Amino acid sequence: MIRGGIHVEVLNGISLHGGLPVSWPKSKITAKTVVQALLEHWRRHGLPDYAQFDNDPVFQGTHHHPDAIGRVTRLCLSLNVIPVFTPPRETGFQAAIENFNGRWQAKVWARFTHASRRALQSRSAKFITASRRRAAARIDAAPPRRPFPVDWKLDLQATPQGCIIFLRRTDDKGQASLLGHVFPVDTHWPHRLVRAEVDLSENRIRFYALRRRNPAYQPLLKEVHYEFPPRRFHE
Repeated sequence: MIRGGIHVEVLNGISLHGGLPVSWPKSKITAKTVVQALLEHWRRHGLPDYAQFDNDPVFQGTHHHPDAIGRVTRLCLSLNVIPVFTPPRETGFQAAIENFNGRWQAKVWARFTHASRRALQSRSAKFITASRRRAAARIDAAPPRRPFPVDWKLDLQATPQGCIIFLRRTDDKGQASLLGHVFPVDTHWPHRLVRAEVDLSENRIRFYALRRRNPAYQPLLKEVHYEFPPRRFHE
């Protein structure tokens, strides 16, 4: 909250490969504003293969109904960007963005007094420019991104196709919760991390074991049928 009662929410992002930072101070962060911000960023810098988010409904879609695929997820799928959702209440998976959030708060929010939202946006833009300058060598060495398609248009009513990844921890029965459902995975894998690949094109969810100590070894635990129900997307 800026002095005078001006409400501010900030959407920050940073690329895993290259460390390209971005920040959008807004009056309110909604699914629509996130889509606008991502489109602006991806048109300028190209499309990544993956985009990682936390489990906020703004990114994932409503948690009140099963089989909800939200606006941001549909944007990613329509551009062949695989959305990845981190495990709830798990440390480490969001380390890069949490570190960047801390730097932004220290260098922008806490260091200066901002008279208006526009002043905050200007100060944040200067911080982003300086951060990119310091990380220029790493940013330039990052893998090339795909060009943004010229004739692309977002159709929210199109049936979602492609892959969504959920990182989850199983319960004491070896079950994993995602998309408003509880899926039995492996009774011998309780309270353990799994990577759930939701393949909307093949109507399958594949559950792979995850080990922090050996992240490269991810054996398939189970494959289940999952068919996304046809329904209209409600604005």
